[in-house]
Amino acid sequence: MADIEQAAARIRPYAHLTPVLTSSALNERTGAQLFFKCENFQKVGAFKFRGAANAVFSLSHAEAGPGAATHSSGNHAQALALAARLRGIPAHIVMPDNSPKVKVEAVKGYGGRILFCRPTQEEREWTLAEVVRETGAVFIHPYDNPRVIAGQATAARELLAEVRGLDLLLAPVGGGGLASGTALAARYLSPATRVVAVEPAGADDAQRSLREGKIVPSLNPRTVADGLRTSLGRLTFPILRALLAEVVTVSEEGIVAAMR
Repeated sequence: MADIEQAAARIRPYAHLTPVLTSSALNERTGAQLFFKCENFQKVGAFKFRGAANAVFSLSHAEAGPGAATHSSGNHAQALALAARLRGIPAHIVMPDNSPKVKVEAVKGYGGRILFCRPTQEEREWTLAEVVRETGAVFIHPYDNPRVIAGQATAARELLAEVRGLDLLLAPVGGGGLASGTALAARYLSPATRVVAVEPAGADDAQRSLREGKIVPSLNPRTVADGLRTSLGRLTFPILRALLAEVVTVSEEGIVAAMR
């Protein structure tokens, strides 16, 4: 819990305290009281800024000098670029050459130095290794990093401080950074709350991983939820295995209906 509290203090000058909203229509539809922690109002439009900011501002002066580096085609790329700009250090971002143009432009707008690679995991990792070797930048993994996990946990920390006595806490799971942070925050702040991870049925590697007791890679995931196509990491898997009540899946039809 100390790591989460330190993360909250560290990112407080930079991250938004996002609102918790309710909907009487959804309460009536579900027969429950629902509380939404609206991280879409966070900087870069996603919770990813919390973890990136905590990781970047945790770096020592010597570590920070050459900058921070990562591979990402989405929100972590934008989050790291912005966090690095706020710290005044370089951000080296490896992105697949088929990344959405809007996200590429956002990373550029935040001052990130983009290096493109072919859209395979092997190419991402090889290109990143070359960047780190050439620049000396610190690699900040999109989710499998303890400082990133602690930063993501601050969202649940804020929610649990504002809404007491939650029966159930739902978090999406891709690589597991947010879900792990959520589970850890609930473990310390609201141990009676059941934490459930949610993922697309077409990208159900987390559910299969917990069922089989080992990381089952996400191979050819088929889902509109592109941020949830990644596999669990060596840090996130044991946290989720120990603390989650369960993992549930949602159909593509259900995801699209909810988006509307």
